[in-house]
Amino acid sequence: MHAHRVACLAFEGLAPFELGVAAEVFALPRPELEVDWWYDFALCAERPGPLAVVGGFAVVAPHGLEALARADTIVVPGVPDPHADPPTEVLDALRSAHARGARLLSICSGAFALAAAGLLDGREAATHWRYAGLLQERFPAVRVNADALYLDGGRILTSAGTAAGIDLCLHLVRADHGADVANRVARRMVVAAHRDGGQAQFIERPVARAETGDPVGRAIEHALAHLGEPLAVADLARRAHLSPRQLERRFRAATGTSPGRWLTGQRVQASLALLEVGRPSVEEVAAAVGFTPAGYRRHFRARLGISPSAYRQRFLAARPATG
Repeated sequence: MHAHRVACLAFEGLAPFELGVAAEVFALPRPELEVDWWYDFALCAERPGPLAVVGGFAVVAPHGLEALARADTIVVPGVPDPHADPPTEVLDALRSAHARGARLLSICSGAFALAAAGLLDGREAATHWRYAGLLQERFPAVRVNADALYLDGGRILTSAGTAAGIDLCLHLVRADHGADVANRVARRMVVAAHRDGGQAQFIERPVARAETGDPVGRAIEHALAHLGEPLAVADLARRAHLSPRQLERRFRAATGTSPGRWLTGQRVQASLALLEVGRPSVEEVAAAVGFTPAGYRRHFRARLGISPSAYRQRFLAARPATG
């Protein structure tokens, strides 16, 4: 199987961090992963050549829009001016790529380029909270979600501000290669493999293990070892030798979220590997990580933007055939 071609579309006035996110995830060779295929990265622009970017320096795009015509996945980072549409040639190239089956993802205000191309009409889309109102105003046919970190709409994916691009790119690696590979890439990048919550939430800071005398760590270690069992905040508080109110306060200070929300996110994350195996039913997966079937489907969709069944089908379809 040929390498999966990823083209990142660059603009004059590009924010270099968003370009760096795409390059870090898709351009860096990773032979240590020992996967059947990896990504072939190309930076392109309306015209090849140097582009001035934010920060007073330039990057060189070796390729023109022809790279979009052969890409399997196209990354659209933030546009320099969300009040203005990209050039017609760029919009035509995005439409053509989508029409032939390419996967398109936007980071931050890159959603404005997809919307200007008409690719977000009737779809739910994410962008930076700062631009959500403007995106809705300029493109009324788009259903703007101002809170989501990212949304997976199949061949159209959108993410919120800058760092949410990391979340979305890792989500694609997870969809293409599975949770284990995505987790290994995240560890190499020294970032969380999956962040829970939306843009309005504090970023969760991981607590790796229980330290001696650390009540929050003891509660987390117990929860991770018993995800498939009934667990209430009161149970975790007893394990931590704290009152529920004390645990809530100290847990938020340590992780940036509540014990209940953290536990839900851990259960959803733990379910991914079970879905990827392809054998247990969704109901069996839900029970294995401590959910009712209805609760599992609701929380899974709230966090990943798709249903457990759709995630499984997309993951299995992306895996190379064996035998």
